[in-house]
Amino acid sequence: MSETARVYAGRLSGLQVRGPDFEVIGRVRDVVVTVRPLPTPSRALGLVVELGNSRRIFVPMLRIAAIEPGDVTLATGSVSLRTFQPRAGEATVMGDLVSAKIYTDDPELPELHGKAVEIADVELARTRTRDWVISRVAVFPQRAKFRRARALHIVPWASVHGLDTGDAGASASLMESLAAIEDMRPADVARYLNRLPDPRRRELAGELDDERLADVMAELPDDDQAQLLEALDIERAADVLEEMDPDDAADILHDLDHAKAEVLLELMDPVESAPVRRLMTFKEGTVGAIMTPEPLVLTPQTTIAEALALARDPGLPTSLASLIFVARPPTATPTGQYLGCVHLQKLLREPPSTLIGGVLDPDLPSLRVDDDQETAARYFATYNLVCGPVVDGDGHLLGAVAVDDLLDHLLPEDWRETGIRPHERETHRG
Repeated sequence: MSETARVYAGRLSGLQVRGPDFEVIGRVRDVVVTVRPLPTPSRALGLVVELGNSRRIFVPMLRIAAIEPGDVTLATGSVSLRTFQPRAGEATVMGDLVSAKIYTDDPELPELHGKAVEIADVELARTRTRDWVISRVAVFPQRAKFRRARALHIVPWASVHGLDTGDAGASASLMESLAAIEDMRPADVARYLNRLPDPRRRELAGELDDERLADVMAELPDDDQAQLLEALDIERAADVLEEMDPDDAADILHDLDHAKAEVLLELMDPVESAPVRRLMTFKEGTVGAIMTPEPLVLTPQTTIAEALALARDPGLPTSLASLIFVARPPTATPTGQYLGCVHLQKLLREPPSTLIGGVLDPDLPSLRVDDDQETAARYFATYNLVCGPVVDGDGHLLGAVAVDDLLDHLLPEDWRETGIRPHERETHRG
């Protein structure tokens, strides 16, 4: 995101939203938040953006590259065009929170104790993990007689009480489930879902945003992935697939009826579906079928400082961040001529101004798309790596294989269901 670390939702409303090419997409109309009882943080999930045709869509906060005084810039031009519909446990700042009556016990404002006040605006603060949380609210006292001007006060979120944003249409048990999984890792959410009856599993999945659901589905057993995707309406299923890593999306589509898989690919953004289609052409059980086509690829003129900044991206899996690949343009796979790679540890030991092309390990062998999974396992064991390059016969980088994806295919099919320690699995239920 930008250097902006705090922003009031009211100041976001009306700002232009631009894609990475600076083309205007629409305008911000609201901010979607989850309000949770303390000490759980209340988070901003994303923006409600109104397009030129008046349709309102949802843009996740993690898709935002910069918030500036005049506009909001997205990190990607790929966004879901489904009409925004709030889900259970969600609220909008302008629609639900502003004008809501609350009370406060802020010790800095004793004159407001025991009085109802009205929310005028909500401040969002960015955390180190790139989350945006509700930090403070601006409040007015109740309107005085003779309509005298009201003083505006700033109150810490921890001192706000009496706010009811519950969804009347959502059951108490559903709200409890959403609260229970909010801070879980995707793999733990997947195990949580696996213990639920099918109707409740589908209901809970329907309330997760697309990115969260995509992360969770990637951790489900193959049969459950396909079953859950089939339960979604076709348009949302395509949106969720767009949010998944291409190799995970390809795995799911392989398990679907060919005709339905083709429909989903057609509904996906062409930029997102192209690498998925390419992965689906490789033979099952080969390196090509499990590689990711989106590793970190840079040109040899990139400085080490720039490379390290890109490797810090929280959206980049740790295994893929461990090895930086260098190729001549284009850097999107399939790349230009592949030149070599460099481990993150080596970058940390070199001067920041050094060009990455001068510190490559050009002698590290590469994997081929038709290598089998045992070959990949031997490769990782031989070179002590958690990620490896995959090239074609002409020396172009096609992608990278991460050891976690390899293990996913080498372990027994039911490993996700049995857990880390199968003999202890019953002790962790409930």
